Order: sequence, then C-alpha cells, then structure tokens
Amino acid sequence: MSDLTETVEIATLDKEMAEEKMKIYSGPRLASALKFGHPPAPSLHTEYGDLSVTVEVVDDVRDAIRHINKYSSSHTDSIVTKDDNVAEVFLKGVDSACVFHNTSARFADGYRFGLGAEVGISTCRIHARGPVGVEGLLTIKWILNGEGHIVEDFSKGKKEYVHRPLPLPEGAAEREEVEEVELKD
Repeated sequence: MSDLTETVEIATLDKEMAEEKMKIYSGPRLASALKFGHPPAPSLHTEYGDLSVTVEVVDDVRDAIRHINKYSSSHTDSIVTKDDNVAEVFLKGVDSACVFHNTSARFADGYRFGLGAEVGISTCRIHARGPVGVEGLLTIKWILNGEGHIVEDFSKGKKEYVHRPLPLPEGAAEREEVEEVELKD
C-alpha cells in the first residue's frame, strides 16, 4: 500500500470516527508527528468506558505486539488486516486472554463463548485459590478469527452462536511455547 493510499484511508477513518462522536487521543509518536491533531492521550494505560480511543503509530506488527503487551490490560485485543500471515503473528504474539482477527472485541464475553452467565473477568495468568483440580490450573487464551463480524448481528438474531469443541492441531497440547512465525512478503 502506498503512503498516499494509507493517508487517504486514515483520513477517512478519522472522519468516520468524528462523525460517530468518538473522542480520539494521540499516542506519543503520533502526537510528535502531527503539528495539529488530536490531543495527547492521558496515559497509554487508559481504558475508556465510552466512545474514546488512543491511536499510536507503530513500525510493524512486531512493534504493535510489543506496544500492546506493554500497555494493554491483557483482556482483549484485536487486529484488522487482510494479511493472514500478519494476523497469525499477532494472534500468537499478543499476551491477552482474548485475541481477535477481523472481528469486534465485543465478542469477549462468557455467554458468547458458550460458558453460560459470566460472573467475572480476570486478566491474571493464574488465579485459583484453595483446593484446585486440573481444570483450575489451566489458563485459556481465546483466539477468534472473523470476517468483519459484529455482536449486533448475533444479538438481533441475524446470526446464531454455535458452541462446540474444536480439535486442536496435532501436537498443540504438548507445545509449551508459541512457535515463531515468519512474515511473508
């Protein structure tokens, strides 16, 4: 993608976000690159409970992963990309409980995952106390691949949740570390 195409797409996204009354903050790199722009973010650790977002500039997907792993709450993070290879690197590299590709982060919900009523959330790596069985020792990373899916389609009955176990790739249960994925041109 050319710089001009990226500039046009960013300007279009910025306009659409402003039309939706979103408050946009700049991360340090973006703020230093713009003479006039959005106000600086109060903190890169801020989680907004409204229509606010912080936008930051990164060099590539690995830089994005480092940034997210440093500043994110480790609850839910999402990437929007047409490049499946970049998405795979992102999904494996981001250390969050839920990591999504081309789908709304609003899918991060116990009911939507087929767990029944959600009674709480946790971003801890392990949180069991007292007598613990094998299931209590396990932690889960939810990975969701979509094609632009949004929660509203499911809540309005346009689409239906299907909860079923999926087979793990051969040998996945024995692997302790995520393998390095090479980016392809």
